[in-house]
Order: sequence, then structure tokens, then C-alpha cells
Amino acid sequence: MNFSKIIGSFKNKRILIVGDLILDRYVFGKVNRISPEAPVPIVEVGNEANLLGGSANVANNITALGGSVSISGIVGKDSAAKVMKELFEQKGICYDGVVEDKRPTTIKTRVIAHSQQVVRFDWEDRKRLEGKNLEIMMAYLKKAVPEHDGIIISDYHKGVVSASLIKTVVKYAKPRNIFVAVDPKVGHFHFYKNVSIITPNLHEASQGSGIDIKDNESLIKAGQAIINKLSIKSLLITRGEGGMSLFEKTALNKNIKVTHIPTVAQKVFDVTGAGDTAIAAFTLAHCAGASLKDAAVIANHAAGIVVGEVGTAVATPEKLITSLHSPTGQ
Repeated sequence: MNFSKIIGSFKNKRILIVGDLILDRYVFGKVNRISPEAPVPIVEVGNEANLLGGSANVANNITALGGSVSISGIVGKDSAAKVMKELFEQKGICYDGVVEDKRPTTIKTRVIAHSQQVVRFDWEDRKRLEGKNLEIMMAYLKKAVPEHDGIIISDYHKGVVSASLIKTVVKYAKPRNIFVAVDPKVGHFHFYKNVSIITPNLHEASQGSGIDIKDNESLIKAGQAIINKLSIKSLLITRGEGGMSLFEKTALNKNIKVTHIPTVAQKVFDVTGAGDTAIAAFTLAHCAGASLKDAAVIANHAAGIVVGEVGTAVATPEKLITSLHSPTGQ
């Protein structure tokens, strides 16, 4: 497989991201003492940073890899939304599909001291999107889906992703053979029928299949159960230090082929956003002409790059090519 050629074709692909937008705020500092008021560390703040999180981080990964991206989701009418839109503009992300809602923009704030997360606090309202703003988003999807090479639905359980939204995306994507990938969330598996692929982690796959994954045998049973339950043709289960497992229905749709891909991560400092990176790289690679297996190998290397960095990191074409051509590459 000519990985360099595939990665070089990323720049010709347009990906639409639909899902839950999150602003990731990081507060960096150091701890030298414990508070006299309570048994908690005092973090002496050094600096702060705002980064794109949730579905916005998927979009950030697409642009970092060289692809073109549009995004659809909801933000509030607040300062956090302004910050997020400024980040979109800096990254070259088209946000015509972003709708302003009454709820606040979802914010995850992480306090980091000495490369370790001390605490995280969230600002969010997870009520289901409905009414006029839902209609606006559906109208946008009708227009936007056919204009893209691939769709990623990034479900963080913050109110955007619903069964009706999935049906709408599939309705406009399927006649044009547009690839639809979903990064799922526990409790929403019944939403994802007839998409092209979903990319759960082990916990999500266990919950979604109803099978406790303990070993390779139960892993395969869980994968087969998910494929049959959702009427999908492929499934990519991310297994952390265990790598990834790709399930593919054969041409006759009778048997399911399973390919295990070992991890290539050398060091793991922070798994934040690794799933976002994996689905971004996988979808971009497959839309650029890679087989599902080769796309999974590329996604595995991309995820291995970002877990070696602290914070919501991204992979680049240069880093990806270097990783794929390293002695541990496949």
C-alpha cells in the first residue's frame, strides 16, 4: 500500500462533521503546597489555552491532516461561542452549519499541573435539540451532505445527535454512496442504523452489544452482534493499548472478516481526543482511496501520535508518514 500517495490525496477531500461542539479550556500550572482550607492542592496558574473539543476537535484533526472540512452543531450566544468561531476561522474550518441556541456553549475546563490532570469541570446543557434550530440544521444537512466526500457524526451526548438526525444524513448520503462514520456514545447505539461504520471503544462496544468483552472470543461476538443489530457493513473497535479490531461484512454479506491491528503508540501521556483523531484519519483515508483495513492502519498510527502528547493534540501528514515508515509501521 502506498500510504504516502493516500495521505497526499487528503487535500482533495471534503469532510462534513456533525455533532456536539465543545470548547476545551486548559489551565496549566504547578503544585507546591496543599491548601490550609481543605486537603486539596493549590495550583499556581502559569498560562491558559482554548482548544477545539468534541466534534470540533474532529474537524481540527481533518484540517491538520490536510483535508477540507465543514462543521454543523450548536453553540450558545456567549463569549465561548465567539472564541470557538475565532478558532474555526484560524483553522480554516467552514462553520456555516453552526446554529446558535439558547443553551450555553459546552465547555470542558481541565486543570493541568506537572503534566497531570488535577480536576475537570464542565459547563453544559444536554437537552435535545428541537424546534426551529433543529429545522435549520436539517435544512443545512440536506444541502451540505451531497457536497462532501465523507460524513463524520461525532456523538458526545450533548443534545445534537438523534435518531432523526442520523436518518436525515443517511437519507442524503446513501444514494450518492457517501461514506458515513459515527463516533458513538453509550445509550445511543440504536440511533446508528444503516451508517457505513461506527468506531466504539471497548467499553462502548460492550454496552452497545450487551456482551461483556473479556477476551478475543467475546470481542468477536460483540462485534458481530453490533454489525447485525445496526445493519452496518463495517465496525472499528478501538482497544487502547490493544490496538484496533476491524470487522467487515464479506461481499455476500454472510460472513464477517475480523482484522486485529496492534497498537504503535510508544508512549502514552494523554488519551484525550485520541478517538477524534482516529475517526478523522480513518474517514479521510478511506475517502482518499484506502481500503478499510489500510484506513484503520493509518488511523492507528494517527492515534498513536496524539496519545504521546499532553492535551488535545493532532496528527499531521508529515508525522503520519514518518510513523507509517518507521520500523513499527505496518
